[in-house]
Amino acid sequence: MATRKITRRQAVTAASAGALGTFVNWTIPPFTINSRVQEKLAINGGEKVHSGPWPDWPVWDTAAEKNITDMLRSGRWWRGNGEHVADFEKRYAELMGTKRCLATASGTTALITSLKALGVDAGDEVLVSPYTFIASYNVIIINKALPVFVDSDPETFLIDPAKIESRITDRTTAILPVHIYGLPVDMDRVNAVAKKHNLKVVEDACQAWLAQYRGKKAGSLGDAGCFSFQNSKNLPAGEGGAIISNNDALMDRCTSIHNCGRPFGTVTRTAGGYPIAGTNFRMQQIQALILMSQMNRIIKDADIRLANASYLDSRLKEIPGIIPYRLADGAERSAYHLYPFRYITREFNDVPKERFIRALNAEGIPCSSGYGPQNKDGLIEDTLNSKGYKRLFSEARLRQWREENVLPGNDSLCNEAVTFYQSILLGSRSDMEDIVKAITKIYQNRASLKA
Repeated sequence: MATRKITRRQAVTAASAGALGTFVNWTIPPFTINSRVQEKLAINGGEKVHSGPWPDWPVWDTAAEKNITDMLRSGRWWRGNGEHVADFEKRYAELMGTKRCLATASGTTALITSLKALGVDAGDEVLVSPYTFIASYNVIIINKALPVFVDSDPETFLIDPAKIESRITDRTTAILPVHIYGLPVDMDRVNAVAKKHNLKVVEDACQAWLAQYRGKKAGSLGDAGCFSFQNSKNLPAGEGGAIISNNDALMDRCTSIHNCGRPFGTVTRTAGGYPIAGTNFRMQQIQALILMSQMNRIIKDADIRLANASYLDSRLKEIPGIIPYRLADGAERSAYHLYPFRYITREFNDVPKERFIRALNAEGIPCSSGYGPQNKDGLIEDTLNSKGYKRLFSEARLRQWREENVLPGNDSLCNEAVTFYQSILLGSRSDMEDIVKAITKIYQNRASLKA
């Protein structure tokens, strides 16, 4: 049997995940772009490449039901008189390699809490990735700060570290890099800029469980790292989030803020009552129990995604016009919440991306477009025009923000990105081969897609 040749980087990455064994017996047929996979596209009435199901998500483990039932019958449903949230926090901190973890109601509330605890306040500015989910900049707005977008590197799908420093002003207090899709940002360069300008760093790792950068987990590399456990996530509990850090004083402050401002650790009560202003962002007991059950499969699932993603990396790059993501310098593995690649229309006879996506879906391969240009969302302009922001920021600063909100790298990325959802990567090797066959088939028959 022929064995697959892998690069040194792939071998190191796989070994770090305990997944190298999955590579050893891979048999990969040679890719020949001239060989016909099938003449007629499914979107035009032909037979589709993939006819079977894809893995469902989330996956329930019935073994968790007794613990949940016992907790419900006990009446100890909230963390104030229950132990399960604390148990989860301990396990998750160990998994991420940090001293502390604080469970929260969601990834969004984790980000809000972290920024507030680090001193981000009304009138401040926070640098943030533009290729992201809305929560990444909503949390800045909720703290009455100004989100300042730094252009993306289309090759990595991530914030471009080389463009961060030019966006810093005398009001900049923090950087919020986003490990989007689980792809680790080049944190050495982000942290170097932050240190030079005395800025805080909050990692939006809401899609980056077990992603790895220079031997450390994404989320453990800045002042704080935030995660989401929403239903679609690789570690799901319906809703839920977490903050991790090695800074005890910061975590004490986060704990107090997320629990109505109650005293905790170094955050002590004053004569006036509660020591600081806070809110209720607590995780429930049932969420913690679900998460601890789901954690039993997270490493195995991550290794399967890694092996399948590495296969797609090696095969898709051979197809003209298909460019898989590139791991940033220092990044060793992604979490693959989504598997992204860029679709170059000119290589497909200028067939629009939306038409390509419909054709790929018709072949039985679920895929979708990536994020849009979030820096141009109407919400941003509404915010800048609000009475609060007009009080906090001068007309000249808001005009400058609009003038500088031109991000060609991000615009290009938004126009080209196509993604596969994480559960697709839990499929079989045959499933991955069908993805390659389907895209090859579309390329070979691209002329028939012209409207």
